[in-house]
Amino acid sequence: MADDQRAIIELRNICMAFAKRSGEPLPVLDDINMSIRVGEIVGLLGRSGSGKSTLLRIAGGLIRPTSGEVVYRDTPLTEPAEGIAIVFQTFALFPWLTVLENVEAGLDALGLPREEARKRAQDSIDLIGLDGFQSAYPRELSGGMRQRVGFARATAVRPDVLLMDEPFSALDVLTAETLRTDFLDLWVEHQLPTKAVLMVTHNIEEAVLMCDRLIVLSSNPARIAAEVPITLPRPRSRLEEEFGNIVDDVYSVLTARTIASLRALKQTHEGLAQPLPRASVNRMSGLIEILAMPPHNGQAELDTLASSLSLEINDLFPIAEGLHILEFAELKDGALKLTAAGHVFARSDTDGRKRLFREHLLRFVPLTAHICRVLQEREGRRTPRLRFEVELEDHLNRHDAERTLRALTAWGRYAELFDYDDKTRAFSTLSHAG
Repeated sequence: MADDQRAIIELRNICMAFAKRSGEPLPVLDDINMSIRVGEIVGLLGRSGSGKSTLLRIAGGLIRPTSGEVVYRDTPLTEPAEGIAIVFQTFALFPWLTVLENVEAGLDALGLPREEARKRAQDSIDLIGLDGFQSAYPRELSGGMRQRVGFARATAVRPDVLLMDEPFSALDVLTAETLRTDFLDLWVEHQLPTKAVLMVTHNIEEAVLMCDRLIVLSSNPARIAAEVPITLPRPRSRLEEEFGNIVDDVYSVLTARTIASLRALKQTHEGLAQPLPRASVNRMSGLIEILAMPPHNGQAELDTLASSLSLEINDLFPIAEGLHILEFAELKDGALKLTAAGHVFARSDTDGRKRLFREHLLRFVPLTAHICRVLQEREGRRTPRLRFEVELEDHLNRHDAERTLRALTAWGRYAELFDYDDKTRAFSTLSHAG
């Protein structure tokens, strides 16, 4: 087999489940089969909470899957192995160590002689563009420089495989673009001591810009929804028509899988366990107003909205999902289209919007009516939040249950359906409510 076709890491039938509050398993990853080949950058793309970071940690031997296996260089991987390094989203530096000492710390596990470790660290610092900052402490560095230290520490071990967990997401736009460009330059010029890269990202344009192949994950549980090869020559330009076409295709895949997931979850537990997105009423209202006005006039492609509003997938998708769930808009084929109710909402005054939002919340989010019903049945019209947490965690993981209750609390307050006291962690009927 040609060297550039040889798999350096294979994930075979990977399944992962975490325990619910009841002790029953909650599937997170389901039958994942994929490989990372020599000479390629592979991107893992999906919605927030789709299991991307969990899968990355399994690939690196940091987490054991519930079932299935990871094979690294034809050998089953059961723990972190020499030759695999990780760059995390947060900088993960030791604040009491200098840049040079932080990079050297990544070499400790190799047991190298001190002089060789120092030379490797220095070479990596030079390669990543940190020369002159060896004696600086993390507090003296900008976010971009601190992430460069993370890259230098990872490449100092001369890994065959570099795993990157949203390495640019904590940086501002300009710094992230500079670091991405520098990394790609080193990769194209074969200056990195790395044979393959697996990168988690939620930024579709970043994925198309950097990767040779995209693995798109669905969610609840995560499965491979699509594999998208990217054959554009480097350097790539966001202005190229083919670049835009690939971005559109990925948005369409994610939209289709999102709707399928929402439809399936709506059937579960009579819809009470439907996870809600991280979307504020203000953001949903703002997006309705933008869609209703020219040039959109009620409909827009998601990539167009993301670009014009400077929003990434993790910011835009939750808002779009919220509008779809509440049936103020329809999410389909990579586009968002206002419904008749969405147009009425855009034209209404504050009181009219509240009334319409209340009606849709009670009609399309069953958990809302469930909470209101429980409050009416309870003496004192109060009930602890824990009651609903327990119910949700029978069907959702703790993170999704917490996010759902937080979203519904804000939505219900806006609709004036109930109140919530964060100190006592209890819901109650409003004093003026029946």
